[in-house]
Amino acid sequence: MVGWLRARERRVARAGGPLVLAGGLVGACLAGSACSGQGAAAQGPGAGDPVVVLQGSADRLVAAGSAKARTAMEMASGGTRVTIRGEGVYDFTERLGRLKVRLPQDPAGTSEHRPITELLAPGALYMKNRGAGVPDDKWVRVDTASLTDGNLVTGGATDPLAAAEVLRGTRTARYVGRTELAGTAVRHYRGTADLARAAREASDGNRKALAAAAEGFATAEVPFDAYLDDEGRIRKLRHRFSFSNGRDEGDVAVASTTLLYDFGAAVRVRLPEDRDIYAGRIAAEPGEVPGDGPGEGADGKN
Repeated sequence: MVGWLRARERRVARAGGPLVLAGGLVGACLAGSACSGQGAAAQGPGAGDPVVVLQGSADRLVAAGSAKARTAMEMASGGTRVTIRGEGVYDFTERLGRLKVRLPQDPAGTSEHRPITELLAPGALYMKNRGAGVPDDKWVRVDTASLTDGNLVTGGATDPLAAAEVLRGTRTARYVGRTELAGTAVRHYRGTADLARAAREASDGNRKALAAAAEGFATAEVPFDAYLDDEGRIRKLRHRFSFSNGRDEGDVAVASTTLLYDFGAAVRVRLPEDRDIYAGRIAAEPGEVPGDGPGEGADGKN
């Protein structure tokens, strides 16, 4: 899988952007339950149709203003599994966020990567501590619409608002039941979203990125589990993506989980100035074949 991750770095760079992570990282209703029948009735008064509730859950987050976030991304291919974790804050009104993403150890378990600071903005991802030859005081910028997964996967953490807007494409859903997350009562829903439909309904900042994901993934259908509090805000969201690794090992399975809490938290995100953006060549990672790594600059030009 490490080889595939490095190959993905090269493909991303040649498409016009550098690797997003240092180290090579990269209807019918479900279960026979009617979309607005059995599931809705089980929820109690005021809960509403699961499909409608989920399609509007991103708007509830925007109304909430901001939240702290924890993320986890599990990637499995060829018998290898890695998990990338992130933590930070997100402003749903301004569509700005900041995450500190921690990469897994190298396969030998002897080397740890520095955490990568990621700034999330409409249509763009900024990274610091990118590695691979990028100066410590510079940021790498990637146009998320240029990525074949719309940065739902490549960044190692799904943008919280983009994750919520995937649910705008909900086609089938059912109510599973009530449970509790970190002391908060939540409603658990399970369903499937269509990325192409989500892209059509998404905000301007995510529309192109989700459309790219709809084209780039192995399937535009995304199974999910969503946990909403009694105000309709997403507390936990788990997506399962799948895309081809371009080799004979089959598709890569990705499970992306976003946890949201402490709504109303202060968020301060200052995007880098142009002079702080790295525009040089991206050096090959250790272990790559010389001359086989990305040769373009951060802007996609030689």
